[in-house]
Amino acid sequence: MAVAKSRRAERGSEPVRTDGSVDRRAQLLASAAELFAAQGYAKTTVRDIGDRTGILAGSIYHHFSSKEAMLDEILREFLSGLHERFSAIEEREADPRRALSELIRTSFAAIHDTPHAVAVYQNESGNLAHRERFGYVADYSSRIEQLWIRVLTAGQASGVFRRDIDVKLAYLLIRDAVWSTVRWYRPGGQFPSETVADQYLELLYGGLL
Repeated sequence: MAVAKSRRAERGSEPVRTDGSVDRRAQLLASAAELFAAQGYAKTTVRDIGDRTGILAGSIYHHFSSKEAMLDEILREFLSGLHERFSAIEEREADPRRALSELIRTSFAAIHDTPHAVAVYQNESGNLAHRERFGYVADYSSRIEQLWIRVLTAGQASGVFRRDIDVKLAYLLIRDAVWSTVRWYRPGGQFPSETVADQYLELLYGGLL
C-alpha cells in the first residue's frame, strides 16, 4: 500500500477514472502520441490535443492532471509492455537464434502497432534524462539492452553466433537498424511489418552475397 501511494505521489495526483471516461482517455492519449511524434512534446499544447480529439482543452483536465501526465502514461505503457514481451521471449526460447529472431519480430510488430509511441520514445527520451518523474525511461532502456546482450552472448557461447563480434556493438547496430524503420514504415503501406521483419532477418543471417 505504501508503495502504491509513493508511486502516485511520484506521478502526481491524477483524476479518478470511471468506466465512461476510459474511451475518452484512450482517444486523448492517441491524439497526444500522434502530436508529440509529429511536432515534438515541447511544441504541442493542451489545446492542440483537445482540437485533435474534438474537445475543449479544459475538459482534458478531467482525465489527466497535465500534458506531462499524458507523456508519462504513453511512455510508461509502451516501455513496460515492450519489456514484458521481450522478457517472455527470453524465458521461453532456449535457442539464441530463435530468441533473437523473436525479439526482432516483436520490435517490428511494436513499430506497426504503436508507431507514435515509438517515435515519442526515440525523440524525447534524451530530453527526459534529468527529470525524476521519467527516471524509468533510462531504467527500461538499460534493462532491454542487457536482455538483448544476454541473448547475443548466449549465442556466441553456444557457437550459434560468431565469437569475433562485439556483442554491445552488434546490439547497437541491430537496434538502430530495426527501430529507425519507424521513420518510413507506414501501417497499411507497401510493406507489411511481417515482410519487413522477414527481409531484415534474411539480411542479418544471410547477407546480400
